Amino acid sequence: MSVAKVIEITSSSKTSVEDAVKSGLKKTAETVKNIQGAWVNEIKVVTNGAGDIAEWRINLRITFVVD
Repeated sequence: MSVAKVIEITSSSKTSVEDAVKSGLKKTAETVKNIQGAWVNEIKVVTNGAGDIAEWRINLRITFVVD
């Protein structure tokens, strides 16, 4: 029998949603082992005064197996 746990994190990137996901997973993997997958829960865009995208922010639910 295995037990899985889900944690929720927030990550951001000035480049893209994909980069925000990758950096969030990479940072989480520094302290969490056995990551099995993730869901992108929410996407937010921060804009500058001209309406250009300044930053992508995401909310991730990360699943990992507990030893």
